[in-house]
Parts: sequence; C-alpha cells; structure tokens
Amino acid sequence: MAQAPEEWLTQANYDMDTADYMFRGGRYMYTVFMCHLSLEKALKGLYAEKLGKEPPKTHNLLYLLEKMKLALPEDLFDFISTLNRVSVPTRYPDDLQRILKDYDKKKTKEVLDQSKQVLQWLSAR
Repeated sequence: MAQAPEEWLTQANYDMDTADYMFRGGRYMYTVFMCHLSLEKALKGLYAEKLGKEPPKTHNLLYLLEKMKLALPEDLFDFISTLNRVSVPTRYPDDLQRILKDYDKKKTKEVLDQSKQVLQWLSAR
C-alpha cells in the first residue's frame, strides 16, 4: 500500500529530530546519515503529493528532484548535491576512522543546519 504524503513528512521530521539527537550525543556520522534520510523522505512525500504515485525506491535526492521538476533556490540545490554525494560513505563506511575525522562537530553542525533549512523549504511546498 502506498504511503500518504503526510506520513512521509511526519517521518522526515522524526528523522530530523533523530539527527539532532545524534548530534547532541556526538554521533556525527549518523547525524549526516539521518539528515539525508530526512530529506529523502520529505522529497518522497512531495513526490507522492505532486505526482500522485508512489515514489521510486532510491536514495538519490537529485533523482527525486529531477523527476518532480522541482526547482530549489541555488544554495539549497548545491547543498542537496553535496549531501547526496557525501551520504554514501556514512551509509557504507569503508574506513570508520576517516569518516569520523571528516565529520567533526563544526562540519556536522553545518550539515544539520542546512538540512533543517531544506526540510523547512520542502515542507512549505
């Protein structure tokens, strides 16, 4: 059964809250992972709402944007492009220590803050 657009958004917000929780606990790799998951679910909810069909089973945020022909402000699009690329290593890390070093508190806070901005923008659509 297809998931309702509102349910996708509820889960997107829950996942963003989880990203916050992971950040406060110092689990920065998982903060980035949850930010990606949150935006993925928000995009899938928009997809279901705008196109009236179940979204594709993909983790590719850019693919979802393209399928919906959704134009974001340039700064948000650039961030999504970056998050789309960097989230794969957090999902399937080859070298845990390198990932942990790459995502320190400062860098992760930037990802979290920008993800919240994107989620807010998507939620207003």
